[in-house]
Amino acid sequence: MNLAAIKILHLDSNHPLLWEQLQELGFTNHQDFTSSKAQVEAKIQDYHGIVIRSRFTIDAAFLDKAVNLQFIARVGAGLESIDCEYAISKNIQLLAAPEGNRNAVGEQALGMLLSLFNRLNQADQEVRLGLWNRESNRGNELDGKTVGIIGYGNMGKAFAKKLRGFDTTVLCYDILENVGNNDAQQVSLAELQSKADVVSLHIPWTPQTDQLVNAAFIAQFSKSFWLINTSRGKNVVTADLVAGLQSGKILGAGLDVLEYEKLSFETLFNDAATPEAFTYLLQAKNVLLTPHIAGWTFESHEKLAQVLVSKIKTIYNIL
Repeated sequence: MNLAAIKILHLDSNHPLLWEQLQELGFTNHQDFTSSKAQVEAKIQDYHGIVIRSRFTIDAAFLDKAVNLQFIARVGAGLESIDCEYAISKNIQLLAAPEGNRNAVGEQALGMLLSLFNRLNQADQEVRLGLWNRESNRGNELDGKTVGIIGYGNMGKAFAKKLRGFDTTVLCYDILENVGNNDAQQVSLAELQSKADVVSLHIPWTPQTDQLVNAAFIAQFSKSFWLINTSRGKNVVTADLVAGLQSGKILGAGLDVLEYEKLSFETLFNDAATPEAFTYLLQAKNVLLTPHIAGWTFESHEKLAQVLVSKIKTIYNIL
């Protein structure tokens, strides 16, 4: 096969090894990080593959113009910005790289949880203000707690692996059967809600998971619990989360993602107004916020690229 005839358009900047290794294999690489979606659509018929993070949606209109497209490689775990069903109907292969940043996500989830339990963020801010408050910063220990993981794929399993060193009971719930392993016992959602002290979300954003954590969902828990969300912001109804925090049903929340994010994940708000629920989160001492960085480490940057190179090689039967 003449790989030079396979033209790949890179639509977002990524780790240089992705470009370099594809070039070494013989593929023809082009990049365009600035053109509008309409401008890209005008030339997409010339390309056989695209590499993208989340700059814009790959919808049916785009795919109809991509008449020679053979694959879409997303540098990340989720494919929600792509009309997957329509792409598959056109025999376009969809590549994601959850293997590349699962360890980073697992570490972030654990770090957020330990920070919440031990009030590290609050204590640090107080000391910087000259306050030495020991009793009000008394923490909780993770040992002895039951951790419930919702979504037991690459990310959920990575988080469970990080919990091996703690004396915890780890439960998992997933829409797929028989995904539990030695790190987590698979149970029904009802059982998880009856036993969990901690809930960590590791699910994609789909019609089934959209606004999953709402008032009714929260009310189903038998105990007050901590919530960690490193998945997608729109899986949680922020106003209902705030109500849970105010009532004490949710003891604290670690949020790496917010429902207000644009689909590109590069900016937070879709409009200039700051939602009332978000204003509460900004002021809450038992809430930890980060800007969608759970899978955003130096190591995962490289691993994501390497995973995609390997998957592209598989498409073209390159050893």
